[in-house]
Amino acid sequence: MTKLRLAIVRQKYRPDGGAERFISHTLEALGSEQLYLNIITRSWQGTPNPDWHLHICNPPKLGRISREHGFARAARAYWEKERFDIVQSHERIAGCDIFRAGDGVHRVWLKQRARIVSPWQRLSTALSPYHRYMLRAEAEMFNAPSLKAVICNSEMVKRDILCCFSLSAQKIHVIHNAIDAQRFQPASEASRHATRQQLQLPASATVLIYVGSGFERKGLKPAIEALASSDRYLIVVGQDKQLSRYQQLANQLNCLDRLRFVGVQQDVQPFYHAADGLLLPTLYDPFPNVVLEAMACGLSVITSTDCGGAEFITAGQEGFVCDALDINTLSQAIMAIPALLADSRLGEAARRRVEPYGPQRLAQSLTSLYQQVLARR
Repeated sequence: MTKLRLAIVRQKYRPDGGAERFISHTLEALGSEQLYLNIITRSWQGTPNPDWHLHICNPPKLGRISREHGFARAARAYWEKERFDIVQSHERIAGCDIFRAGDGVHRVWLKQRARIVSPWQRLSTALSPYHRYMLRAEAEMFNAPSLKAVICNSEMVKRDILCCFSLSAQKIHVIHNAIDAQRFQPASEASRHATRQQLQLPASATVLIYVGSGFERKGLKPAIEALASSDRYLIVVGQDKQLSRYQQLANQLNCLDRLRFVGVQQDVQPFYHAADGLLLPTLYDPFPNVVLEAMACGLSVITSTDCGGAEFITAGQEGFVCDALDINTLSQAIMAIPALLADSRLGEAARRRVEPYGPQRLAQSLTSLYQQVLARR
């Protein structure tokens, strides 16, 4: 049997990025027995698997539009020259066979962001050449006759696409991210104690964890505001250029002493082990991997209605869901999360919910989709 020549397009690979982890899980799950795996990228951080074939497309760039447009043009020229069997793009580039909407719908993100910015910032966004380019590129990609399938990592993103574009629902396939439930395990008493000691967290305190870079989008501000009225602690994993602004906010709300900013971590599991629940009131997130990781570690989850991960949560069973800016309801949810040592039922339910979503399930879903796409060629 001839190997399938699959090209995956991602402009920049960052090891801690959610889309990149999806790609890694995909490639590792599919393996090289039936597939000739190709990555078209501008840059790749880390060491790729030797079975993957890396193609660097790094044209000169001057500003954000030049960066996006230049890579799109170079990547498309490359895949047209190579004539791959299937091109799966993780960027908004017209001409691909499959688009993975891992970043959701740009139009919907801008609508959500408009809720938290000033009127001047809303006007600036509306007039921004960059955002106008992204909206145009997104529309061209969804309307391209070459597009045979769209991969969404949540039902939420599928609904957003159907709402914004005249695309057949039959073309949209919801394939959830994979979680390695063997790697991400609930904490032992020793691991919980060790990280709590390292972070100077009281052994008996209820501790929540926030994981995500880009604090505005991921909802750190409402997380801090909701936490302030409680006695809970919060571990903040991730980075942001405006870090000091969030520290100042916590200081003004008299809860800075209960926050632990630990930056980006290559291995987040010890920090999950120190926590009792995940707090992620994200403004818009298609389906963050951290929700799956936390649930696999036995943590209940508080997240927002505009997070794709919310569809894995039934209120009071695996956690709680509310609007990202509803501080009062967020505060109530924070107080409803029990310490795992006192009551582990929410955490146990969370782990049971995600256990079926392993790499093998992802591989089977993708293999089935590729066969459907090839049959339509």
